[in-house]
Amino acid sequence: MRVLFMCTANSCRSILSEAMFNHLAPAGFEAVSSGSFPRGQVLPRSLHTLEQAGIATAGLHSKGNDAFEANPPDIVITVCDKAAGEACPVYFGPALKAHWGLTDPSDLQGDEEQVQAAFHATLAHIETRCRAFFALPFEQLDRERLGQELERIGSLD
Repeated sequence: MRVLFMCTANSCRSILSEAMFNHLAPAGFEAVSSGSFPRGQVLPRSLHTLEQAGIATAGLHSKGNDAFEANPPDIVITVCDKAAGEACPVYFGPALKAHWGLTDPSDLQGDEEQVQAAFHATLAHIETRCRAFFALPFEQLDRERLGQELERIGSLD
């Protein structure tokens, strides 16, 4: 099963999600990420946060949806923050879609300790959601029920 995590710049939340998902994923699951307006580079703080957590960062890069035209995902999960008025990217295609909103830790204005804490908190939210995802009884879920479960997971903190 291939999961695409999307946000606006593909430099922070979707990158953290891709890396955490792949770190925890059993065989047969893979995550990729993209952005509607890719920044072109991953935020160094995102990479540092992953490295501190012992999660591989090799191959992570900022990209747009065109990178997946030849190999479309089964599930698309947006991670933008609708509560902040941020426009979520749209993915056109048959993939099952869900929203797992996350506040962008790179928007936080504060001292080094506060910013670092925000990145680690975001990664912890992602880990909780990914673990809940992998705990789903996939063989028992039809498409509609899987969609409901994905939305439920998006509300976990």
